[in-house]
Amino acid sequence: MVTRLLTSVKVILIGALLALTLAGCGGEAAENSYPLESITQNGQQQSKVYRAENKTVPQVAEELRQQEEPKEISKTDTERMFLVYPDKWYHLQKDPKKPEDTLIEVSNNEFVRQNYSPSFLEGYILASVLDNLFDSHKRYDGKYRGYTERDIYRPKTTYHTPTAQEKKVTPPITTQSSGSIIKRSDRPSSTSNSGKTSVGTNESPTKKGKIVKSSDEGASYNKRKEIRPSSSSFSRPQSNSPPRVNSGGSGKITKRR
Repeated sequence: MVTRLLTSVKVILIGALLALTLAGCGGEAAENSYPLESITQNGQQQSKVYRAENKTVPQVAEELRQQEEPKEISKTDTERMFLVYPDKWYHLQKDPKKPEDTLIEVSNNEFVRQNYSPSFLEGYILASVLDNLFDSHKRYDGKYRGYTERDIYRPKTTYHTPTAQEKKVTPPITTQSSGSIIKRSDRPSSTSNSGKTSVGTNESPTKKGKIVKSSDEGASYNKRKEIRPSSSSFSRPQSNSPPRVNSGGSGKITKRR
């Protein structure tokens, strides 16, 4: 009897351990590796382009965001998106030659400053971020709009296929994804508690030309009214106890008022 009981307990424990193991494997994140495809460097300017096969722009943007929260991220768009970090910019672009792929252009601040068109970036990035990058007291005449349009809007440097040595010192971009992509809602530009913002629209930036900042918070604040409780007076409730009766020697009865 005892032997059968021990055997049953062992079977139950083994089954439970197998279930936990399978559940743990199902929750592990998948590793994605995006190889280096093109590179350019001129002095302090540097830009690298990676390829994410069979991934959309929003998918890659979410993977990168989960790995490292950007200072600013542009609105969800299937054609191009920007993720801004303190020392680098990610410009995600759908490959026009292979629409199922996404090209990941990673540029340092100096490359963006010397090559990109500020008016083009205004359609995606907050003006305050651009002012800090481009310095409002200086003028930059860059025309560049991203790797996929480099033949039309040329950068001041030339991209080339990386050599074996360049590939050796520049590893692929590696991200972790759980297989579920969180799609951002179409919302106006906002600022969170950590200072990250999102701006831009699905319209072409050439049609926008400006950024509209939301002022709902200030408006709602001005519309608030201080609600005070109305004053009220209280009266002492009437007593439900029977009246007190005093009997005197004169035989009179006095009722309490």
